[in-house]
Amino acid sequence: MIRPLGDKILVKPAEAKEVKKSGIIIPDTAKEKPQEGEVIAVGKGKTSDDGKVIALDVKAGDKVLFGKYSGTEVKINDKDYLIMIQDDILGIIE
Repeated sequence: MIRPLGDKILVKPAEAKEVKKSGIIIPDTAKEKPQEGEVIAVGKGKTSDDGKVIALDVKAGDKVLFGKYSGTEVKINDKDYLIMIQDDILGIIE
């Protein structure tokens, strides 16, 4: 697995849901990108200007909401993930 550096977070996006309108199946390329996922791994935190490490608010296992086009898509062992910074995360689903 990958261990993110600094304030980076590795997120596994939720599966895109198949949308049907009037019996028409929407192809994968036209499906809405999921905006929620599960945190898989987090970095140690952001380093402040005075050199102190500020811990992240999320942890592995958290379910999170993020912006529609947030993060960088990566493929690890044929699975899709996103690497993003904590500022891209809008909230934790409780």
